[in-house]
Amino acid sequence: HVGWHVPNLGILLPIGLSFHTFQAMSYTIEVYRGEAKAERHFGIYALYVMFFPQLVAGPIERATHLLPALVNTRSVRLDQSLRGLHLILLGLFKKVAIANGVAQSVDSIYNSTHAAGAGDVALATLLFAVQIYCDFSAYTDIARGSAKLLGIDLIENFRQPYFSTNPSEFWRRWHISLSTWLRDYLYIPLGGNRGSHGATYRNLMATMLLGGLWHGAAWNFVLWGAFHGAILCVHRFVSGGREPARGAWTWLKLPLFFALTCYGWLLFRANSFEQIAVFTRALATGANAFALSIHPPTFAALIGLPLLFALEALEHVRDDRLYYLRFPVWSRGALYAAMVFVILLGTSNEPTQFIYFQF
Repeated sequence: HVGWHVPNLGILLPIGLSFHTFQAMSYTIEVYRGEAKAERHFGIYALYVMFFPQLVAGPIERATHLLPALVNTRSVRLDQSLRGLHLILLGLFKKVAIANGVAQSVDSIYNSTHAAGAGDVALATLLFAVQIYCDFSAYTDIARGSAKLLGIDLIENFRQPYFSTNPSEFWRRWHISLSTWLRDYLYIPLGGNRGSHGATYRNLMATMLLGGLWHGAAWNFVLWGAFHGAILCVHRFVSGGREPARGAWTWLKLPLFFALTCYGWLLFRANSFEQIAVFTRALATGANAFALSIHPPTFAALIGLPLLFALEALEHVRDDRLYYLRFPVWSRGALYAAMVFVILLGTSNEPTQFIYFQF
């Protein structure tokens, strides 16, 4: 019965630790490979690693892209600044009005102790898919917009990922800077798809497992990585490594793959293996599908979501990031006024962190 209190160190970790670690590793690897020249000015190198707009949650910049922008002469142009302000407004709209507006609905099911039926689980998971996309892409939009005001273009990190019809396409659209980092510095060095089919599947699974583990030392993140690794392997086996063309079946494959993506988000958001098992069983059996106890989203989220979907669908169909510049001046002004109005509706005295701050 001897009490022994082991001393522990109260260490403060730097903000954005995983993001600027990946950025520093990118620089080291590319200099080692001869793809980038070593930066001799420590201040420029430090600015590259700790560039404040994207420091906390990305996008993860490559040395070959960001370092030249910091070294070369920059010019601040009106069109670039207006684009930056548009991105900042869009990011605030996604975060304040929508992500924060559905957060309480998601928590009312995933953080509750009462038994949840299939309807509650399905709605909470669907809203979490909305929350994590709007929350994470909002930070990226604000980071890219802030950098544009300084005359620097950061890479695109999201490209309407929920319009994907297969897992390969999804990872070309979701958190692009991380997925390409894992591809170039992990998947390809492991052998990529240059070996046998078995080796390719092994490389895919290893890459996605480590990608899941990057989000945190928790088994649900590993399970989420394994889930995406498995569907990537199945897709590669079925497609033979060829990207299927979009055709008549696109509008059937899109909702089917979105349902798979949402189940992956269930694994990601769940608090324990037991909750994953209970929620999966509820979805499989359809238990209490119509007995809903989920907290309703805020009014700002309810009117903001259709507006965001319309903007995303328009950008996806036109395949043009500057689609809004084609609007007449009056309609663009009306759009911005509507976004500001919804942001004000969603403003709350309860601060809500960005989800990816914890990673």
